[in-house]
Amino acid sequence: MKAVRLIKPGRPLELQEIPIPEPGPHDVLVRVKAAGICHSDAHYRAGKSRVHPLPLTLGHEVAGVVEQAGAEVRRFKPGDRVCVHYLTTCGDCAWCNEGSEQFCVSGEMIGKSRDGGYAEFNVVPARSVFSLPAEIPFAQGAIMMCSSATSLHALNKARLKPGESVAVFGVGGLGVSAVQLARACGAGEIYAVDIQPAKLAMAQRLGAIPIDAAKTDPVAAIQQATHGRGVDVALELIGLPLTMQQAVRCLAIKGRALLVGITNKTFEIAPYSEVLNKEAEIIGVSDHLAQELPLLIEWVRTGKLNLSEVITQTIPLDARLINETLDRLEKFGDQVRVVITP
Repeated sequence: MKAVRLIKPGRPLELQEIPIPEPGPHDVLVRVKAAGICHSDAHYRAGKSRVHPLPLTLGHEVAGVVEQAGAEVRRFKPGDRVCVHYLTTCGDCAWCNEGSEQFCVSGEMIGKSRDGGYAEFNVVPARSVFSLPAEIPFAQGAIMMCSSATSLHALNKARLKPGESVAVFGVGGLGVSAVQLARACGAGEIYAVDIQPAKLAMAQRLGAIPIDAAKTDPVAAIQQATHGRGVDVALELIGLPLTMQQAVRCLAIKGRALLVGITNKTFEIAPYSEVLNKEAEIIGVSDHLAQELPLLIEWVRTGKLNLSEVITQTIPLDARLINETLDRLEKFGDQVRVVITP
């Protein structure tokens, strides 16, 4: 089968011909119909986040059709439409039993520590596979399993209450979902911060108040809009020191800043004025949970979460086009989500 793989960090991905993987007794072989290209993949290619072992097929946003089910699999059969939870876990360790499977002692992430979806086929444990309703296109099913799921997990970690205000820093794949999910969770005013006019226009169409960080200081703009109070929840989805600072600085008393964007850089805060004196919280967000996915899938199925505008381009399984997309992501271009359709 064809697969687009990371051979060495800092180098373009390469198209290779590799064997179709054999599913084990508890696995499902998925014929990939759609694989989203996430900003995290740009970090993996650049070497900012370790990918092992190499070479490895990237791609952790996957939806498709069951090609073959292992001998012990009962929930799925060939032909079933599915989407894939990108974490493969043991289900038995203390973290899995606690419901925090992203910290599973033997867990792996497809597209990072085991082969992912930039390929014609992908094999995963059946416990990581979810049924994809017919109402949800494959492309939307794929991106839902990362950008939307992580945004929902962040809002759950934020303990968002109805009526609370939210600032979303970065209106990419995660940000477009975050705006809609915050509204679905009952948020009050939602502020969307970005530097791309097209992304800000999309956020405004979805009911957010756009703030163009290329033209104004977003912290000052949020403070002015909230009459000096600040916001209750700020989601940082970019992973830049500046936007992480801004997410903390725009908080109200007892506000919560959720750091989601991947970065290997640090940022400075003023502990007393920006955190202690407000009893503010800075909360890390790692991946998402399988238990959060059924509600998310239902919200997409019923249109409560609309992902139709999130997908700005579809491309074939072509190494050049995939590398060009990753190049644009590294430069924070105006595309939201590009999806591979093998």
